[in-house]
Amino acid sequence: MSEPVHIPSLGGASEWLNSEPLDPAGLRGRVVLVNFWTLTCINWLRQEPYVRAWSQVYRGDGLVVIGVHTPEFSFEHDVDLVRQAIEQRAIDYPVAVDNDYEIWSAFANHYWPALYFVDSDGVIRDDHFGEGRYEESERVIQQLLGIERELVSVEGIGVEAQADWDHLGTPETYLGYARGEQFGSRDEPALDGEWTVEAEKVVLDQAGGSIALRFHARDAHLVLSAGGRGPIPFRVLLDGEAPGQSHGVDVDADGNGALEDGRLYQLVRQHDAVRQRTLQITFLEPGAEAYSFTFG
Repeated sequence: MSEPVHIPSLGGASEWLNSEPLDPAGLRGRVVLVNFWTLTCINWLRQEPYVRAWSQVYRGDGLVVIGVHTPEFSFEHDVDLVRQAIEQRAIDYPVAVDNDYEIWSAFANHYWPALYFVDSDGVIRDDHFGEGRYEESERVIQQLLGIERELVSVEGIGVEAQADWDHLGTPETYLGYARGEQFGSRDEPALDGEWTVEAEKVVLDQAGGSIALRFHARDAHLVLSAGGRGPIPFRVLLDGEAPGQSHGVDVDADGNGALEDGRLYQLVRQHDAVRQRTLQITFLEPGAEAYSFTFG
């Protein structure tokens, strides 16, 4: 039988939000759920309504939820953006800011989002990586708490809504050269205008530049940052026309939106039959930084 694995130190956090610093010794006697996330991750955004609900429903039974924000992109090191995400998502449980990946490394974690289920003796009893498995995860929480009751009812709204998995045909698409694909091929992003391609992003050098991409999914999102310049107005077209009823939460029916904070922007949500579409986003001022497309 393998030796039990205890929750490692949380001392690597550069800052704590919603809480004083927490440590394994102080958490003994409590059941703990550790959730690794990063603010631009669509998979975490769709998981968060469940984690938020579990924290609220089982807090009185002894559950402590700890969010660990470990940034994927460089601009996500900005703690003010983490604070904004916490406010926007109504997160009231403790969040450790893990800008140096010290907690990530202590857990030997490799994924966003990731869940680690810790019993009252500090032993990690279960884990789960990615979205889904919500009923089983909640049953694990109940088992560790020694209770049994009806599961919570959760329905994500807006960008938190669950993906339309049956019609999701396009994978996450990175734009920087470190993980991106060749620009200009049929189903890869096409840049128009004056852009600089960097390791993790593309940066618009002159106003009027655009990015086009063919996709097959209900939802289309783009991780964007204004690089300190914002707001930067943009326009979204779907198959060459205004999106109308298929606009995302960050775009109006005419396709107009504004890039302000660094975060994930929902550009498209189709309400009719999902089919192959071409998305084009044009920025009306320079300085826009685009990182990755995700879909739902």
